[in-house]
Amino acid sequence: MRLDERIRQRFSELQTTSNRAGQEWHKWSTSVLNLLENAGLQTHLQNFRRIYDFVFPQQVITTSQLNAALGVFHAAKEDYEGGHVFSLEKAVSGEVFGDFVLLAKQSLAEGHKDVAAVLACAALEDALKRYARANDHDLDDKDMQTVVNALKSKGLVSGAQSKFLEGMPKIRDWAMHANWDKITPESVAGVIGFVERFLLERF
Repeated sequence: MRLDERIRQRFSELQTTSNRAGQEWHKWSTSVLNLLENAGLQTHLQNFRRIYDFVFPQQVITTSQLNAALGVFHAAKEDYEGGHVFSLEKAVSGEVFGDFVLLAKQSLAEGHKDVAAVLACAALEDALKRYARANDHDLDDKDMQTVVNALKSKGLVSGAQSKFLEGMPKIRDWAMHANWDKITPESVAGVIGFVERFLLERF
């Protein structure tokens, strides 16, 4: 079972037992804290923990405190299942690859197209694999052609984006195998431009 499915299932389980949250506060609330942390719901986690930390020394939860805790839990469940969760991993990935692209652009501007090609192709390949992983397809050990074909077959890339990606594995192989005479500044600029758009759209 995928992580996302396990988190959704656990939300449902804890929702089912939430009617006993008052009697089994410590058990239920500890499970909720663990779930919110695993789900990456930091704002909900902080709000729930405030209630938890306040109640813990008293050993007894009041009706108003219980309602507040249930409110935070249900908000977290709705936000997660509604797809409104900010992904830190994707944000960090976007920033890291953005740095690679910036270096590639600088290298190309300074006349170092070969360096720019390696940086841009490495960023693209890694970004495609991370994008596949985020959509539950583990292609980390596959070559770029396989990754591109998989993304296309799953409908994760289409249209002009799919068409442009068809030529990327060849440029990537030229860059990684030092076939510099086959790589033009224009083709490198094309890779850089594609990666920039891909990062903006997907990360």
